[in-house]
Amino acid sequence: MDIVGFLKSQFICHLLICYIFIVSGLIINFIQLFTLILWPINKQLFRRINCRLAYCISSQMVMLLEWWSGTDCTLYTDPESYHKYGKENAIVILNHNFEIDFLCGWNFCERFGVLGSSKVLAKKELSYMPIIGWMWYFLEIVFCKRKWEEDRKTVVRKLLNLRDYPENFWFLIHCEGTRFTEQKHQISMQVAKAKGLPKLKYHLLPRTKGFAVTVQCLRNVVSAVYDSTLNFRNNENPTLLGVLNGKKYHADLYVRQVIHYLNSFLEDVPEDEQECSTWLHKLYQEKDAFQEEYYRTGTYPAVPIIPPRRPWTLLNWLFWALLLLYPLFKLLINMINSGSSLTLASFAFVIIIASVGVRWMIGVTEINKGSTYGNNDNKQKQK
Repeated sequence: MDIVGFLKSQFICHLLICYIFIVSGLIINFIQLFTLILWPINKQLFRRINCRLAYCISSQMVMLLEWWSGTDCTLYTDPESYHKYGKENAIVILNHNFEIDFLCGWNFCERFGVLGSSKVLAKKELSYMPIIGWMWYFLEIVFCKRKWEEDRKTVVRKLLNLRDYPENFWFLIHCEGTRFTEQKHQISMQVAKAKGLPKLKYHLLPRTKGFAVTVQCLRNVVSAVYDSTLNFRNNENPTLLGVLNGKKYHADLYVRQVIHYLNSFLEDVPEDEQECSTWLHKLYQEKDAFQEEYYRTGTYPAVPIIPPRRPWTLLNWLFWALLLLYPLFKLLINMINSGSSLTLASFAFVIIIASVGVRWMIGVTEINKGSTYGNNDNKQKQK
């Protein structure tokens, strides 16, 4: 292992990275709180400012993937569609198989300049999570409790609020609702059999209600629907901890524009939820076929393109590092020079708490600690 690789694997480096992320994130959250006074005065200015503030947080995560771990991400797509990416509002359907698939989705957004403004459909619990959850609140992210009877009105209202959004945005949606595991897949396919739906090898059954409502509410706002399928070469099993350790992965992302000029699609499926459901199930059968082909050939049926890496994620991180590390080191030197046992013990205690906090944040992304939503909900459907 070279010296750079050795340093990347050291826990002290991880602590410093997390320190920068946590402190800068809380500072940005605090600034976002003050932007609320702009909402009744100039809502669009509030939105534009919060897009930039959110970018300061989310781009630090993308920096870890792009610059720290050096992960390669090859995009397979139609060259004609490629030139439209980032220049139009779109719904992006993602598969949900890996611990860092959300990070690769953010990387996709970053390469085309829509990272700060992009939206997701997220579980309500995340809105209480400091930094990212609070950032999403100011970005008008759509949160749901995963109980459709309770969620429908809230989701519709929040989606309709995005109809006058001033920035180009991508709405990222994991239609499977939860991350793929073998246990969840078995339960999901039991539901497919009970409902007479085609079985899928590599995906869970898509949850169609959220997608149908998203499409209906964003008509005349969103121009296209992109279907994306993410895989990693050589059977790599990427983790956030691996990224933090500087491990390099090799991602392949297949993106196809399945609908353009969304209104023409909505003329066929505007109100009929069943037709929209049928369309989405067919899409997932196609995704399964692409996954099968990738496992067989190691490639996708499209032109490989590597979008240029932009410097802004690294520059943003360097800014916060320079701003926050100097006072930290100065404080540390003063504490050591003081010679106080109580002071040093307090510092050691803070380090331990920080270590636990870092491990907890990483644990949120781990598959074996993922949501039981797919298990419980599918079991209820079978009863």
